[in-house]
Amino acid sequence: MWAWVGVLLILLGYALFLAVEFVMLAFTQTGDPAQRASARQLLGAWWGEVLTAPQVFCWRQPFRSHAEPDFVPPQATGMRGVVLVHGFFCNRALWNPWMAKLRLAQVPFVAVNLEPLFGSIDNYVGTVDQAVRRLQSATGQAPVMVAHSMGGLAARAWLSNSANDARVHRVVTIGTPHHGTWLAHFGHTVNGKQMRISSPWLSQLARSESPKRYAKFTCFYSHCDNIVFPASTATLPGASNRHVPGTAHVDLAFQDVAFDEVVRWVMAQSPETIDLESPGAATTACASGEHPSPHRGRGVRTTRP
Repeated sequence: MWAWVGVLLILLGYALFLAVEFVMLAFTQTGDPAQRASARQLLGAWWGEVLTAPQVFCWRQPFRSHAEPDFVPPQATGMRGVVLVHGFFCNRALWNPWMAKLRLAQVPFVAVNLEPLFGSIDNYVGTVDQAVRRLQSATGQAPVMVAHSMGGLAARAWLSNSANDARVHRVVTIGTPHHGTWLAHFGHTVNGKQMRISSPWLSQLARSESPKRYAKFTCFYSHCDNIVFPASTATLPGASNRHVPGTAHVDLAFQDVAFDEVVRWVMAQSPETIDLESPGAATTACASGEHPSPHRGRGVRTTRP
């Protein structure tokens, strides 16, 4: 009985901590170009995160980090692979559900561990590069890169390191603080400080990038993201920005719309074969200052010029 009481106290304490994040999110929505979340949406997102986050942080990451090994079969030549990049305070086990589905679909993949855990994001460039090289060597194809949260910044740092644009087919970011996040004001690790809004590191990264590069990106974001907010900070100008309403930060990584988008790019032989106006895609950037417009397909909202 006492063991169960202890478990409930831990879970309730975590739920309360998450609730504080959502309160801060609600107070920072004013003035953001993204659509404002309703109280009902925030409550639903909070509950989704209460159910999802403990599975990641209390089970998969500490105990199941090697449950799904990388999948690079000998006969992978000509197949397009996927590089999976996790975010802050995570490891490759975040992607276990993705890896199981990719393996079932016979899609090659490599999932990285970003280390040191609290080091500079620049330190992760070599790890990302090794994963890309491994898939390129096995498949002969530029992979699709999928990155959650801080992992999207590691992907951008890798792209800028040696102008690696031709070495990646598509970059799909999920809840990435491309322009920083308000919550990072409370972060005091090296990578936490780098993710502050308008941080010197983010400003330098943006200066090193060509605006044309963002056309390679699909950015999933939500106005109920309790870690990356205000919501528009997770978008890029000129990217295909995809709004997933009523979904919190960790839960956002496990929405079908994100996985389906990656599969579309994996199956496409060239970027020209993807129709960005189709129900599975979007076309521009909320970061340009315009409000998202409703999208009729699968609960996703898109942004337009």
